[in-house]
Order: sequence, then C-alpha cells, then structure tokens
Amino acid sequence: MPSFDIENGSFRLDGAPFRILSGALHYFRVHPGHVRHRLEMLRAMGLNTVETYVPWNYHEPRTGAFTRLDELDFFLTESKRAGLHAIVRPGPYICAEWDNGGLPWWVPGQLRTSDPVFLEHVERWFDVLLPLVAEHQVTRGGNVLMVQVENEYGSYGSDHAYLQFLADVLTGHGIEVPLFTADGPEDHMLTGGSLPGLPATGTFGSQPARQLAALRRHRPDDPAMCMELWIGWFDHWGRKRNTRSARDAADTLEELLAAGASVNLYMAHGGTNFGLWAGANRDLETGEYLPHATSYDYDAPIGEHGAPTPKFWAFREVLARYRDEPAPPPPPAPPVLVPTTVELTEWACLDALARPAVTRPTPPTFEELGLGQGLVRYRLDIPGPRQPYPLIIDGLRDRAHLSVDGERVSTLHERSEPVEIAGPARVELLVESLGRVGYGPTLGEAKGILGGIRHDRQYLHQITAEAIPLDDLAPLSFTEGTAAAPAFLRGVLEVTDPGDTFLALPGWSAGVVWVNGFCLGRYRAEGPQRTLYLPGPLLRPGRNELIVLELDRIPSTPNIELRDQPELGD
Repeated sequence: MPSFDIENGSFRLDGAPFRILSGALHYFRVHPGHVRHRLEMLRAMGLNTVETYVPWNYHEPRTGAFTRLDELDFFLTESKRAGLHAIVRPGPYICAEWDNGGLPWWVPGQLRTSDPVFLEHVERWFDVLLPLVAEHQVTRGGNVLMVQVENEYGSYGSDHAYLQFLADVLTGHGIEVPLFTADGPEDHMLTGGSLPGLPATGTFGSQPARQLAALRRHRPDDPAMCMELWIGWFDHWGRKRNTRSARDAADTLEELLAAGASVNLYMAHGGTNFGLWAGANRDLETGEYLPHATSYDYDAPIGEHGAPTPKFWAFREVLARYRDEPAPPPPPAPPVLVPTTVELTEWACLDALARPAVTRPTPPTFEELGLGQGLVRYRLDIPGPRQPYPLIIDGLRDRAHLSVDGERVSTLHERSEPVEIAGPARVELLVESLGRVGYGPTLGEAKGILGGIRHDRQYLHQITAEAIPLDDLAPLSFTEGTAAAPAFLRGVLEVTDPGDTFLALPGWSAGVVWVNGFCLGRYRAEGPQRTLYLPGPLLRPGRNELIVLELDRIPSTPNIELRDQPELGD
C-alpha cells in the first residue's frame, strides 16, 4: 500500500518528497449531487488534495442518533476517484462558522477540556466516526494523508491532557497516517494548541514569510505548511460583504509556495450553510452577537454555485508553476433554470409544529425544552391594574417578536430598548435562534431567554413555553390565501429540466425557505445576501413544492423570484 509520512522536515508520499496543494471543501455544505463537479473543479484549479471538517452535531443531532455518515464516506470515495488526496479534520470542535463550532447543543460537561463528562461523549462519537475515516487512509488503499487533532485549540485553551486524549483516541482507532495540529502562528496559540511529536501547522491569510518564521521558531523540524490560507472571508447578516481581490490573494499564495511551504486554501469552495446550521460570532471587544449568513461563498475561487471566479484563474496560474503536469480543464458548469416567478397561494400557521406547552416559574431555554434549533413561543401575564413599566428580557438569545394582547408590538434583540407595557396584559414572545456562537469564550451559549422576564424590577413568573422545531414540516395543513406573519406560505414551481437557480424574496423580511422538504436556510432583508442558492439536484421534473416561513411581514404580493445569477452583496 502507499505510504505518507514525515522525514527530515518534509512530507513524503511513497518515499518521495511531496508538496500538499490542498483546498478546503466541506461535504456538508455541498449537495451530494454536486460533489463530483466541485471536486473536479479543485483538480482543474491545480490542487492535488482536498480538506474537509467533520461536524459532530450534523451527524449526531440527538444523543446516540447517528446519521448522514454515508455523506462523508461518499465524499472521500469521490475525492479519490477525482484524483485527489484528502485531509480530514474531525474535531470534535471545528469552528468553521458552523452552529456551536460543530459541537452538539446537548453535550454536557466542560467543552473542549479533559472533563471526563465531556470526553465520554467525544469518545463515543469517535467510536462511530473513526473506523470510517481509517478505512479511507492512504495506507489502506484510500486517499486520506493526514488527520487533525482538534482545531485551532491554542486560541481557546491550554489543556494539553485534552489534546493528548484526542491523539490517543485517534491512534487507538486505527489512524496511522500523520496527526497534526493547526493554530495561528503566535506564541500563546502555538504553545497552547500543539503537542510534542505532532507537526504544528499555521492558519493565516497574509504575510507568509513572517508567519512561517514564527512557526519555525517554535517547530523548526516540522514541515512548513499553512493549513488555512484565508483567501476570502465569511459574512454576517446586516454587515457589508467581505471580499478580497484575486490579485492580492494570488500574490500571497505565490509568496507562500515560493518559500517551499505546503498549503490548504481556505476556502477553495465555500458552499452553503443549508438548513439552520449557520453559526455566529461574538465581537470579542463589544460582545455584539453577529449571526452568519446562509451563503458560505467565502469569496472563494470556486463560487457558491460552482462557477470559476477571477480568483480561480489567478490561482490556477500560480499553482501551474508548482505542478509537474498541467491541470485538467474545468468541467462544464451545471445547468441553470430560466428565470421565473412563483406565486405562493396557500398558508399555514405555526401551531401545527408546536410541541405540548410546559409551564415553569421562569422561562426555560431551548436546551431545557430539548430543542436544538427553531423557535420557542413564551406566554405570560402581567398583573394589573398597573401603570406602564418597561418589559425587560434578561439574556435574550437571539431575536424575539413581542405581542401584547394579540397585537404585534416590536421585534427585539438582546440590546433592544425595553418596551413599556401597562397591566393587566397578555404577553407573547416568539424567540428565534439565529445560530450558536462557534468561536471564542462564549462557545456553548444556550438559546431562548437565559435570565428572566421583568416588569421593571419585578420578575414575572409562571411562564408557558412551546418549542417549535422546524426540521419536519409534514404536520402543516395549508389553506388557500395568505395570512399575517408569522406564517408558512406555499407555492408550486413547475420544472421541465431541473437546474440550479437563485431564489430572491423582494418585499419579504426574515424567515426560512424549504424546497421539496429540504431547508435552504435563512433569508434576511438586511442582507448582504439577497438570493438563496437552490441546487438543481433538489428539483425534479414536474411539480416542486416551495415553502416560506416569514416571521416579520408578508408582502402584499407574496412571490418568489427565481434568477439565473446570485446576488451576495458585491
């Protein structure tokens, strides 16, 4: 069988020096019907390796309920068929702008530490995952060259017992290819996140000479590798889109390769945060909550819908100078639908999805209600008669629609000014989770109302809560016509030959879209993203069902536009 190892500070494949020219492509952000096309695009750009994370929460959404591992198996099989080696980064924490950094919301214990309560669940997950990864190693006829231990741990903690536990579990489950760590090339990160005997790689986006020098100071005998060369960036709702010029990114890549380093482009192809998997950040200085957009295009060389961008051609030119043979031409782009408009003519209310109500002295969180993603509706009474006082919601996560005596009053977030309400009054708060923080010290935040609900200084008790999951719309019963938000609306798209398309919702405000039962993700009128990517493999010839959950306001003409170009806020 082939071999991959490290000798005299260099990577070696079958005994010969080997430079890793890798690109990040996450199988969980690409529809399986497009995986082969995206892998061929990586080859056409000039890469010889593909890298992917493995999100634990995607594969174990509930304790012991493992699912979708066939997608990882398919991805690794297809990447070998495409002529690419692979790097796997199984976490258990991955960051990746993914909900909770890939950690399941239900995992107990002190996250990312050697706490035995946490490690028990990590080991049980790895018992399931690692045999699959092991079978795809290059030493067993597969294509996996390396496996990462945790992810950028030095920017979070310094529990080396935790890192060593993970390394031991990996090797104990048959991982025989080299293990490695990845961190920013700064003193505290490299000392906190690396392990003796395992190569340490860097994550950065500029100044390769300075970053590689920092790596060499700490690890002079390790191969020089940038495990994440940030050639673009991710986007937050309500913020300007992040872009980086093709020339600047290509010059940085050239400088890194000219220094003799290996590279993993982050991202080569970003893809999409389908479903409700988009995570969030907290500004480390202000504490502001910043949810990630549905698109994970990342201003990458291969666009969200698989098209080559100017960055693709600039990178292909650079990579050609470091390859022994020319890269193959890009495959044809997937077909795109002719633009059209779909009218949504039926509606349904949220009640059909609500779980049985529970009443508690204080508001239960999503987690206490057993809900990972979706909505929770809280109801309570303000006694009276009493004069108006501010209604204060302590620890709101993340967004709430406030109704008083059946009338919509306001949309709130955690920094909103309180609304004054007189009593007696019946109050309803429909709270929406917009994604868990995936990076930094607030990792593992709960959702819903974390503190309590006060009328001025007085806590209000006996809160009724209904969890409203959004992972199964089958219970919905639709009626002709439209209704006031929040409501589901449904329409039919007739298709002759399925193809990719881009959904625009002019006049809509905030909500979620499903196509044939598949959740495309969230939309927000505030942008920067104005269209949702709909992969052609989700469509079928004939009738296709489109459902929109609008939470704020339904336009007078509730239509969806299908366009032939994305609009991501450029």
